[in-house]
Amino acid sequence: MTQAPAAAANRAVVARVDFGACMLLLENGELQRATVRGRWMGPRKALGNTVVVGDLAHWESSPGAGKEAVVVSAVEPRRNAFSRRAPGKHAVEQVVAANLDQVVVVASFGEPPFSAGLTDRVLCQAAVAGIPARLAINKSDLAPGGPAGPEVASLLEDYERAGVHGHVVCARSGDGLQGLHDACRGRRSLFVGHSGVGKSTLLSAMVPGLELLAGRVNPKTGKGRHTTTAAWLLRPEAGLELVDTPGVRAFGLWGIDPAEVPRLYPEIAPFLGQCRFRDCEHEAEPGCAVRQAVVEGKIGARRFDSMRKLREELRDDAATTGERTGGRT
Repeated sequence: MTQAPAAAANRAVVARVDFGACMLLLENGELQRATVRGRWMGPRKALGNTVVVGDLAHWESSPGAGKEAVVVSAVEPRRNAFSRRAPGKHAVEQVVAANLDQVVVVASFGEPPFSAGLTDRVLCQAAVAGIPARLAINKSDLAPGGPAGPEVASLLEDYERAGVHGHVVCARSGDGLQGLHDACRGRRSLFVGHSGVGKSTLLSAMVPGLELLAGRVNPKTGKGRHTTTAAWLLRPEAGLELVDTPGVRAFGLWGIDPAEVPRLYPEIAPFLGQCRFRDCEHEAEPGCAVRQAVVEGKIGARRFDSMRKLREELRDDAATTGERTGGRT
């Protein structure tokens, strides 16, 4: 229910949403808790997707509610939004954040091991939203063969072919953090990753003092937290905005048709019109240009297998539920 304001007003970025209220990051850098007009509430009296982290909100003082009480009066149209399928049996969209400049997928080399499944799902969702993405692989000290070894180089090469730059980092030692920090400067970056990959720890190591800022956004948590329970946006310095999100065990895709999946892999897309048969599934058909590109090393076998698996899971979901909006883990 995004709506444009009729006239200029106080403006702020939504830094966090808690059920029926939100925390606003004002233009002067201060934080302000605000309520939202009741007409925006859903059946459960929650905001749902009407106001999300990253929205540009207009606010006004709430008469008779105290000098510090404010209410969000309007939300400007979003230039983009990153969504996922909400956890649960039914296909429901969950908008994670809006008005992003890039998505950073955080993975790890061990505890838990690198997951191509979740990484590629997030990359596909970012592609559908038209948001650039990059990869940060934490715990480089656990990398097989070392961070400069052939296995790491092969993994990074697969994603470079897709136009996704990879950062090999270690929150514990600080290795690689400066490069990731530089890549986020001047951008609003959404960080997404599996539970246990050390995403919040990585952000805190990249920007010292970040946990104290997080405590200001959500005073109930206090300081010293190393986990995240809801998405929150922080601006530790001018031009640098970081959006941390809770670690996920599964990432369901939203709004992606199974037939669309191959085109969401940038290194596969150029070969899709070159197969002998127009309806080629890139499985066992003769004259498949995509499979030939895998043989020639132009497409990484790991990514090709990931594409096939993701497409099949989406088809299974569509056949089971009759919906075309999700993907399993």
